[in-house]
Amino acid sequence: MSEVRQKQEVSLLVTGADVVCFDDHETLVREGAIAIDGDSIVWIGAAREAADKFAAKDTIRATGMIAMPGFIDCHVHTAQQFLHGKLPSVQRKGELRSPMWQRYLIPFESGLEPEDVYCSGLAAYSAMISSGTTCFLEAGGPFPEEMGRAADEIGIRGRIAMSTMDTTDDLPSHSRMDTAVALRRSEDLVHSWKHHQRVNAWLSLRQLMVNTEALRLGMHELSHALDTPIHTHLAEGTYEVDFAIRQWNMRSAEYMEKIGCLDHYVHGAHSVLLSLNELDLYAERDVSACHCALNNYTMGRPRLLEMMRRNIRVGLGTDGAATRASLDMFQVMHGAVLGQQAVNGTPYHVDPPITHEQMLKQAFRGGSRAARLERSIGSLEAGKKADVVLVPTDDYDQYPNYDPVITLAESTVGRDVRTVIIDGRVVMQDRRLLTIDLGPMRERVARQYKTIMSRFDRAIG
Repeated sequence: MSEVRQKQEVSLLVTGADVVCFDDHETLVREGAIAIDGDSIVWIGAAREAADKFAAKDTIRATGMIAMPGFIDCHVHTAQQFLHGKLPSVQRKGELRSPMWQRYLIPFESGLEPEDVYCSGLAAYSAMISSGTTCFLEAGGPFPEEMGRAADEIGIRGRIAMSTMDTTDDLPSHSRMDTAVALRRSEDLVHSWKHHQRVNAWLSLRQLMVNTEALRLGMHELSHALDTPIHTHLAEGTYEVDFAIRQWNMRSAEYMEKIGCLDHYVHGAHSVLLSLNELDLYAERDVSACHCALNNYTMGRPRLLEMMRRNIRVGLGTDGAATRASLDMFQVMHGAVLGQQAVNGTPYHVDPPITHEQMLKQAFRGGSRAARLERSIGSLEAGKKADVVLVPTDDYDQYPNYDPVITLAESTVGRDVRTVIIDGRVVMQDRRLLTIDLGPMRERVARQYKTIMSRFDRAIG
């Protein structure tokens, strides 16, 4: 009499999907299955084997879909979500002025109330989830505790941060703070979110122009004491580079190196205008970076491929909804491929310098490295966190699905995402958010939106 093998109990089984792991072995399992127990993946293999191996509390039948890792948005401004569409509208009228961060973004943030930021978080994080993003890195904004509350309730993974600006020149009073206060509040924020399973806090320096050297040095010390990264804008635009040269007779990253603040705790958003020397510094000091492809090419010629070849930890990011009005990381990935073709391919008669599937893998693997989470997310592997996105392949422009990797990389956008699992929990199924009712948020925004925008219009004159 043959021995009956006891099935392993798991909390969730995803079965029937083509599983694209984006791991080191380029694993692709056609008609595969993913066994999840608690917050982690415990097994990936053929669907025909899963029924005999596992007894699942819940099962998602995903035949005809592709399973992939979740995106990591490596640079987002949560508090700017309700600027969605506003600045492009101003630009359409020919009234947009530069620099945008000083004239529009900081004044908008300075007029927000805590509940506005909470609602911004719910709106932003639901948009992320619905387009396949399962983790975000906040650049630093007002009322980060409200960002954390929203992220906690909606079920996304993220790193919140508080914007710190301690200079006195041309800053709204609500945005400016004393150096000691900025350091103390930043430290308190990191401690407050230290033990949350999905949402933790990073430190933040807004930008060279609005931070004193005392704050930079203080944040550097805090990052080492707390073992916590610093999210900052670095080498973003000509205004910043020119500022650094006027002040210190050196470029942005060179100055940070000179004062001893450029190291593996620094996450430099944008990093567009880097000299070859600064690229070397990034590699030597293990600085991470974020390529915001939908914005970066208006600022300069980003050295993304050079960063990748130097093994710099670089991910992709949306930069928030204020400037491009989309949190769809598929669009960011597509933009990065076209941007690099324009600056590193066509001028040198090279086609293509990087493919869509290579850029998609960079979004996952490079993003997880930039987030300091490469051991937990960025690929589908047993032992890693169960952040899984399911994409159907029955749309008109996805048919036929000859190669699931190509279908994901070239024929998929955020609205194709059907189901999202974060930390082993199904947070969206069949495009229905399961974790929270967004109705009350929408009702408050309907009442408050005119007030928010009127306050903003007064602030910018």
